[in-house]
Amino acid sequence: MLILPALTLRAGCLQSREKKMNSRKPSRKELLASCAEVRDDDGIDPKEFFKTCRTRRNGDRKTLQLCAQIADTLNALLAECHDDVLQQFQVASVRPAPDATQLLVATCPVVQPTELFNCHAVQQRFIEMSGWLRSEVAGAITRKRVPKLLFEVTTAWAGKEGSR
Repeated sequence: MLILPALTLRAGCLQSREKKMNSRKPSRKELLASCAEVRDDDGIDPKEFFKTCRTRRNGDRKTLQLCAQIADTLNALLAECHDDVLQQFQVASVRPAPDATQLLVATCPVVQPTELFNCHAVQQRFIEMSGWLRSEVAGAITRKRVPKLLFEVTTAWAGKEGSR
């Protein structure tokens, strides 16, 4: 008894699917006539044309949030660092290079330097300390993989309020 009602329901579902599939399709002549017209989207790669901008924007927003969080963490670390050379610098910007697996950290002096400093020596100090800085960043963010940090030392002074 239970089998018969199930079969009738199933047959009803199949019939309703068939009705939906029998919609009117354009004829070959109609399709060819629409191909003869020149339109704005002719010659555009279909992957680019149908790509949704929403997914790309969400990825950018999350990457920018990550960069801001890492910039805040690195600024706090550099301020509390026991290294005299690194204490004189702050993070000017953090940006993806080329994506969120690697981040380029641009640093600049906190105060206006009275004498020229050796950018190469400061860059080398950042490279030496990058393992420690990356491990501290790993504790501050929640991600499966911590991005690799690449440091760039700029000679431009950040000013009074500093910039990020």
